[in-house]
Amino acid sequence: MEHVDICIVGAGHGGAQAAIALRQKGHEGSIALVTRENDPPYERPPLSKDFLAGDKPFQRILIRPEAFWQDKGVDLRLGKAVTDIDPVAHEVRFADDSKLTYRKLIWAAGGDARRLSCAGADLNGIHSIRNRSDVEHLKTELQGGARRVVVIGGGYIGLEAAAVLRKMECDVTVLEALPRVLSRVAGEALSEFYEAEHRARGVDLRVDTKVESLEGKDGRVTGVKLDDGEIIPADMVIVGIGIVPAIGPLIVAGAAASNGVDVDEYCRTTLDDIYALGDCAAHANVFADGAVIRLESVQNANDMANTVAQAITGEKLPYEATPWFWSNQYDLRLQTVGISLDYDQAVLRGDPAERSFSVIYLREGKVIALDCVNRTKDYVQGRKLVEARHEASANQLADIETPLKELL
Repeated sequence: MEHVDICIVGAGHGGAQAAIALRQKGHEGSIALVTRENDPPYERPPLSKDFLAGDKPFQRILIRPEAFWQDKGVDLRLGKAVTDIDPVAHEVRFADDSKLTYRKLIWAAGGDARRLSCAGADLNGIHSIRNRSDVEHLKTELQGGARRVVVIGGGYIGLEAAAVLRKMECDVTVLEALPRVLSRVAGEALSEFYEAEHRARGVDLRVDTKVESLEGKDGRVTGVKLDDGEIIPADMVIVGIGIVPAIGPLIVAGAAASNGVDVDEYCRTTLDDIYALGDCAAHANVFADGAVIRLESVQNANDMANTVAQAITGEKLPYEATPWFWSNQYDLRLQTVGISLDYDQAVLRGDPAERSFSVIYLREGKVIALDCVNRTKDYVQGRKLVEARHEASANQLADIETPLKELL
């Protein structure tokens, strides 16, 4: 049976960075980078932005040129879906019935787009934005004349897609079941700002709105029926309601799991010689006061990958990276640092009407996170406040004449 020293499952940001970091740290053993997709590792954030808009071709969103992987001795295994893991035999089985054994396994499979559970969810013309194939299908339908688009879900993916589609002059409706957009990740001030921005750009954005079913004709979606009976016509529907961690084979193999597969501070699962990282890994995060969470971000995937590479090559350093995130919508650049979970005070710094402001989140008087819209200086300087758990008054933080660095 074929054997590799390290098998990495998943070729997104985390899996790719794990392979890169292992080589950078001098690992000389064989590495197989396995993905069920048919493409080499590529960046995911542009999928709902530049790639959807057509501003960047696929070759420009590759994490590394294809030749890089061969040069580094990383064996790309494309189109290989893992079906089973035997943690005792250190064996991975694939959908084509092939197998390989490993010394160490790194699970970086991310997650699958959460699907709607209502009637009509299996109609053609319903899309998610999770991989290249998803977006290519979207672009094909747009090129074929689809112009009425309903986006279900008011998170970052849905709002970013809505912004791109409005630039394409599509008729866009965004439906959010909760009382405000971004409610799981941001405070009210940021939610209200983005709701107003999208509406000003012509998006029919509705909150507190429940979807009852999807209507169709000849197997294709034609509209979205709300729980009040209204039917919104649609040429296509984009569903952005989160992900389901892709951890099935690990669970069957006996790995402990909660909201994702559980890992320790070195990203080790409860199965011997198996690590997990990125969107699917549930970990106790120091920036969330030790709460066990999953972070769906490039930063988290890359930094966890570095932690795993360090552990495998003999340099065990716990994962304590500062969380950060960004989102581009229209001409707005949002930069987030820290985790605003369980904040008890939100301080507005600047004026949203000027489209340049920050929201600073505190818990028990300490700065725990910032959301910065078109205010890069606040983001850079505020990061140090978050890392220091700095105590500051609301008046100090709100004063835009005082640089945040002066509060340290």
